[in-house]
Amino acid sequence: MATEKYIAIASIALYTMFAAEMITLFNFMIQATEATFFRDPAAKVLQFISISVAPGLVLTGTSFMLARKFGSKQVGSIIIVGGIVLLVGMLYTSIMLEQLDSKFRVFTVDITPPLFMAVSVPIMIFGARLFKIKKRPKKYF
Repeated sequence: MATEKYIAIASIALYTMFAAEMITLFNFMIQATEATFFRDPAAKVLQFISISVAPGLVLTGTSFMLARKFGSKQVGSIIIVGGIVLLVGMLYTSIMLEQLDSKFRVFTVDITPPLFMAVSVPIMIFGARLFKIKKRPKKYF
């Protein structure tokens, strides 16, 4: 496997980690009875964004930039799977959003699932673009 394939696989792992973190956080906020124990949900959401999905987006972009010269269908499909993982995870999180108590519904918590559902669509489009790129012949000096 080439480097871009490993980088794309790492981005899938980061998207999966972000979806799992958000589902776990929302599940905790649904079951929390004491609001003083968990004071700032916005800070936790921003922490999860900076730990997992932001580096995942960078890795996806890096993988696309490495594979765009030669048009790899395998890397394109891995990038599309990463977008699907992010979309499904945020779709499930947005369903859980309706069950949250009003004291946990701050702007950051409300905007994160729809924002990353919207971000997952261009990820899948960039993955699909790798299917259309024709492989260039190797130039020998």
